[in-house]
Amino acid sequence: VLCQTPKGDLIVSETSMNLPARLWWVPQQDMLLSSSNGISVVAQNAKVLMKFPSMAASAYTITTDSTPQFDVQILSIPKADDDDDEDANLPPTQAILCLPKNNKKDIKQDEKIPLIVIPHGGPHGCTVSSYVPGFAYLASKYAVVFPNYRGSTGFGQSSLESLLTHIGTKDVHDVMATTLYVLGTYSNVIDTKRVGMCGGSHGGFLTAHCTSRYPDIFRAAVMRNPVTNIASMVTATDIPDWCHAEALGRYDFTNYRGPLKEELKSMYAKSPIVHVSNVQTPTLVALGMADLRVPPSQGLEWYHTLRSRNVD
Repeated sequence: VLCQTPKGDLIVSETSMNLPARLWWVPQQDMLLSSSNGISVVAQNAKVLMKFPSMAASAYTITTDSTPQFDVQILSIPKADDDDDEDANLPPTQAILCLPKNNKKDIKQDEKIPLIVIPHGGPHGCTVSSYVPGFAYLASKYAVVFPNYRGSTGFGQSSLESLLTHIGTKDVHDVMATTLYVLGTYSNVIDTKRVGMCGGSHGGFLTAHCTSRYPDIFRAAVMRNPVTNIASMVTATDIPDWCHAEALGRYDFTNYRGPLKEELKSMYAKSPIVHVSNVQTPTLVALGMADLRVPPSQGLEWYHTLRSRNVD
């Protein structure tokens, strides 16, 4: 129950693991009758006031800026023919795209704007359309897209759990599908040769993966305390369960032990450090030296490897 109207009616929020949220109006009269006639009376007469999209970002989110210098669009990314059949019933990848306000109909090549791709961390988090000052500043000058890849919250439990054991694959696929979709659809305003990417924690993991596996697309990158090598992180972090669950799909809290040889191989294979030799993108690595979740050694591995290969 969210609130009660002056007449005594109820406004109720209904959520379930695999359905978008809905707001219901329940008359006070039905609530009184339900005590004698059962809950079915409420179910029959309650009315849906609002259905929310399948993600947390929506037009209903209130911002603190009444005159933003950018436009916001919610994108649904079309599924490709080579997408996993096992995920065919999952909601499509959604993303938030922010574009600076521009009244020009025809934009010359030298007036086109760069694109910045910002995947969230977690990976089981979600970028919502709430007002964030830093993002608002970027969106007033650049095109900014926030992919909510498989594994994000807000799409149902099945979608969330689909990423387990598939990090470095499904999440990377969705981020790149979003990036290429935006570049193709908005090429009239976006300079396809000026694409940057930034992210922290698992967002840094994705930034490392994408810049190392798609070096021809990204021209600049920023990573904040990125996960770069799960195999070396698992014994240094205070959340080894994250490494086991995301890479292997299981963790036994009742039996603490170090990772086995085959487990380390699997963790390493899913890590961006495997592809680091491909990186050409100038990269800024920002580290919090007291971070216990993602130890700074993760970012240092990436930094020293790039320096040894003369990558800026």
